[in-house]
Amino acid sequence: MPTPADTIALIVAAGSGTRAQGNTPKQYRLIGGIPVLHRATTAMLAHPRVGKAHIVVPEGDEPRARNVLKDLPVSIGTGGATRQQSVHLGLQQIAALYGAPLYVLVHDAARPLAPVAMVERVIAALAGHPGACPALPVVDSLRRANDAIITGEVPRGDLLRVQTPQGFHFKPLLAAHNLAAAGSPDISATDDAEIMRAAGHAVVLTQGDERAMKITLADDFATVTRWLGPADEPVHIATGQGFDVHRFGPGDHLWLCGVRLPYSRGLIGHSDADVGLHALTDAVLGAIAQGDIGQHFPPTDQRWRGASSDQFLAHAAELASCAGAQIIHCDVTLICEAPKIGPYRDAMQMRIAEILRAHGPRVNIKATTTEGLGFTGRGEGVAAQAVTTIRIIT
Repeated sequence: MPTPADTIALIVAAGSGTRAQGNTPKQYRLIGGIPVLHRATTAMLAHPRVGKAHIVVPEGDEPRARNVLKDLPVSIGTGGATRQQSVHLGLQQIAALYGAPLYVLVHDAARPLAPVAMVERVIAALAGHPGACPALPVVDSLRRANDAIITGEVPRGDLLRVQTPQGFHFKPLLAAHNLAAAGSPDISATDDAEIMRAAGHAVVLTQGDERAMKITLADDFATVTRWLGPADEPVHIATGQGFDVHRFGPGDHLWLCGVRLPYSRGLIGHSDADVGLHALTDAVLGAIAQGDIGQHFPPTDQRWRGASSDQFLAHAAELASCAGAQIIHCDVTLICEAPKIGPYRDAMQMRIAEILRAHGPRVNIKATTTEGLGFTGRGEGVAAQAVTTIRIIT
């Protein structure tokens, strides 16, 4: 399974956007108080497998883009005169900065609201294909015309509207762009799916999403804004926190953040005593004002004796969905002298991301000690605290 280091988003923001009108380029205009470019980048980074984003902008725009994206893990480069040139330059810049990642997601900055579930479908398809392209059916009848007079009908049965992000194995896409840039007469296109197809690679279609519409004309800003909700409260953010403690007892392993760690002792609890998932579950429940883990899974209920704690977190996530909320960020701190958390941190982050896949949050795990003080310092148990951030989307 790819890790965050294996997948990089390439955000193309080097166009002028003249059809959108206005004095400000469309990628810097605000939707719900947030720049279009920031929203488009955040949409990609919201997926747990996307570790970084690289942005290509017009020459001279680098300081402006850097200021807009200063809170995000991005790098910024200069694009070209055409979209194809900008993507090619962006791929070369990614290779120079990070080496060759396994996957790259090429995304238009003018599509600010691509849902995480749509990104997930693209990435999942790359496990069996060199490229994946989200698309939607053409539902309206199509006609040819000359001077506003209909001259014929266009069959729509095999026509699709393609969107971004389009996902690819990085090396084949770069090679295809190299061929196109070298003047191959068969390789010239308006998007990267066609670049890959012309180079002989199969590109599979995935289900698109109307919310990933591209801002092209001035009226499109109003359409995209309506996806956010009422103008006076386009997004509502809430946070929750959780804390849990379990003491050590006999055993040869323990569970932390959904991962089994070999150890000379276990943690004692009614369930599997996973303090990390328990703290995170309480944080989610707190963010949506739904009590605590004990109310939903009472320790007096024998159904939960020895239960895997991923059930608790999944239940809290389902309650969040029912409340119209999306979990967008999780931060867990594990407090103990031992075992060492570092070797298992990536696995823990991926496991939590897997449990919360429908929400697509960014997940962070960290660990600390109490410098030999208190019950954790004496090696009597493990504590965990968690904070989660949710976005109300209904």
